[in-house]
Amino acid sequence: MNENELTSNQNIQAVQDVVSVEEKQFELKQRKAMIYAKSSLVPKAYQNNVGNVLIAMNMAERLGADVLMVMQNLYIVHGNPAWSAKFNIACFNSCGRYSSIKYWMNDAKTECVARCTELATGEIIEGVTVSLAMAKAEGWSEKNNSKWKTLSELMLRYRAATFLIRSTAPEITMGLQTREEFDDTNTVTGTIIPKSTNLAAVMAAINDEPKKLLSMDELGGSMESNDAEQSGELFTSD
Repeated sequence: MNENELTSNQNIQAVQDVVSVEEKQFELKQRKAMIYAKSSLVPKAYQNNVGNVLIAMNMAERLGADVLMVMQNLYIVHGNPAWSAKFNIACFNSCGRYSSIKYWMNDAKTECVARCTELATGEIIEGVTVSLAMAKAEGWSEKNNSKWKTLSELMLRYRAATFLIRSTAPEITMGLQTREEFDDTNTVTGTIIPKSTNLAAVMAAINDEPKKLLSMDELGGSMESNDAEQSGELFTSD
């Protein structure tokens, strides 16, 4: 065996060793995911769904967060993942690069600004001013069952913090919207469907009925499907 053949064999063996290690690591992750998927303590979107659990585990690893915490704060809304605002705030406050987020509100409680301090430089960072006028202009507070109507101060804080985090440390959000943003800014074209346990019947009704714009809450509340829950829970609610 000449030197070239020896080098080639060594390279092949090295690649095979790497593949073997990756396969073992993946098998270990699968076994862990199966345990989570069998637990009744995890949200329905992850119960008996190893694929969803593996994705949550990957996101938790990238964030350096607890897997169960990620699953409890990662919502699946019409197939789109979305964080809860409070989870993003918790991750930002504990990242170690910035002080905890503080909020300034005017006397009328109609405007809010989120602020923090960059620990390495002492620089004060201020986010976008969020107001009830903005919420009305953007249509956030005009939707049915909008929390802007009943919990306006909390929603101001959540949105102000979200803007600050997205502009200062976007890696924390991983490019995902918050559940609150998704509820505020998305509508679905379709019709209100009676409660059904058959996903095929629901889809047929959607195709046959006249279409109109619905809010996420209206459509999510009108549809309960066992098939949908088993495949990853198309609609979630708090």
